[in-house]
Amino acid sequence: MKSRRVGPPDGGYGWVVVASAFFVMGLTGAVLKNFSHFFLEIQSHFGVMTSTTSWVSSTTIAMFHIGAPAASALTLQFSQRAVIIVGGLLCTLGMLLASLDLSLPWLYLTMGVLEGTGISFSWIPAISMVNHYFSRWRPIAYAIASSGECVLAIVFSPLFKWLIEMYSWQGALLIIGGLQFNLCVCGALMRPLEANWGASQKTSKEGAEENAAALPSKKKAVFQCCLLKKPDLLLYILFAIFAAAGFFIPTLYLVPFANSLGIDKYWPAFILSVMAVADLAGRLFCGWLANMRFLRNLQLLPTVTTLLGVALLLLPIGHNYWSILVFASLYGFLFGCMVAVHVTSIVDIVSLEGFDSGLGLFMLFRSIGGFIGPPAGGKEFV
Repeated sequence: MKSRRVGPPDGGYGWVVVASAFFVMGLTGAVLKNFSHFFLEIQSHFGVMTSTTSWVSSTTIAMFHIGAPAASALTLQFSQRAVIIVGGLLCTLGMLLASLDLSLPWLYLTMGVLEGTGISFSWIPAISMVNHYFSRWRPIAYAIASSGECVLAIVFSPLFKWLIEMYSWQGALLIIGGLQFNLCVCGALMRPLEANWGASQKTSKEGAEENAAALPSKKKAVFQCCLLKKPDLLLYILFAIFAAAGFFIPTLYLVPFANSLGIDKYWPAFILSVMAVADLAGRLFCGWLANMRFLRNLQLLPTVTTLLGVALLLLPIGHNYWSILVFASLYGFLFGCMVAVHVTSIVDIVSLEGFDSGLGLFMLFRSIGGFIGPPAGGKEFV
């Protein structure tokens, strides 16, 4: 019997996976991006300093990254579907318990540890699934999936503001927990690739070797810490630490910064929505550009990252609504460009076979920057 090529489908059910990952990105990343709406409410409620309040979101970001190796290892051991469903349950539980408003340390545990771990267990397997389902169209597939973070951020920004005004920040957290329960539905749609392509196909020895390079086989379902011996990955991890230290700060402090300039009501929320639109445009543009193969991902990434650093330096000089809006839009577009290629670049460094382990290690060490950046920015803000 003639063997048939087994590898990433590059389409078919893969687009259902992309759609599911789109909502996973939105129900995790977009929620995290809009934590700033709760920042002033929590600070005022407990009467604490800005830097003290920022530990809530800082803990969430840190657990999002620290949980990545565990999420990758569980994905290799079980399946992306199972891990995403567990992540959805953790996110829901974290927000429901946070709405009880017992104390500020309680928020560190619920909004921080539980929510952050849930986001990690949902986000990591979804990204893994998209990268394993696609090869030729991987950049644009990832760009479309990750754009869910931007699209839902546009919706969530005014929605969260309205929920806080109508039901208080505690009630808003309760409703958000209900929304995040839909992560379990998204996880159920993540059909394991091996069941589709590997189990039902009789392949020749040559085809089996090709499949082993393309799909995570059971023999290779082990978390590969040895990837840290690769100098290229170590340099990339160092880049991630510095990037995470600065790139999470604007979404957290932009609303308080705008309020300090006398911009109130829904206008700061509108800035976040515009920034999300620019972010979406950047992801889709850079995903298309990467797919055209004009530049390698590892050439494109430092270019947009440098421009993003310049945009961050310009953002604080804005002292009125329109200047902040312009700089925030520029930041959003360049941030989207960076996000579109920074994960798929891991495949270029460690190959698809080591992607799950490489992504886990990448996110783990990136947590150093994500944990330090927000509190440091809070001290500068006050």
